[in-house]
Amino acid sequence: MDGQSRFPRQRTGSGDAYRSGPVQGTAGGTGTALPGVSAPGCALHRRLHLTLEPADLVAVGSVRHRLRSALSHWGVPELSDTAELLSSELVTNALLHTGKGAVFDAVLGTENRLRIEVQDGASRLPGRRREADAEFATSGRGLLLVEALADSWGVQLRGEGKVTWFELAMP
Repeated sequence: MDGQSRFPRQRTGSGDAYRSGPVQGTAGGTGTALPGVSAPGCALHRRLHLTLEPADLVAVGSVRHRLRSALSHWGVPELSDTAELLSSELVTNALLHTGKGAVFDAVLGTENRLRIEVQDGASRLPGRRREADAEFATSGRGLLLVEALADSWGVQLRGEGKVTWFELAMP
């Protein structure tokens, strides 16, 4: 089963949504929900969605902070350290290597399995460093961390870009 069927995308007019409870009505029928009472078992109420501008590396810290806050609110703070680290790697890669913005989605599924997706506008697949002096490089190890720490991860081509994702299960 692919990630789309288990975690359908939900968009808002604001481009930035924190889904933890019912969305308060707005003129367009969508809006940004504030933390509130979540509906147990409903992944759509345990979703963090952020749109990041091109080359906005300052936003990486905001992603980490908002992810930690969401995971705490959803009752799974034990996933925070690993989720923050791996999310930082994927978001930084998307902003540095694509020249475009990124879309960040975090969803806690009904089995308390966290899925993080970072969508960017580049169709070039990520790869490992192959240079002879790669072991001395100061960057290029992000995907090695994702591979080592995530329960599963991958890359899917979508439209004119790609989604790099990982999943973490409850310890």
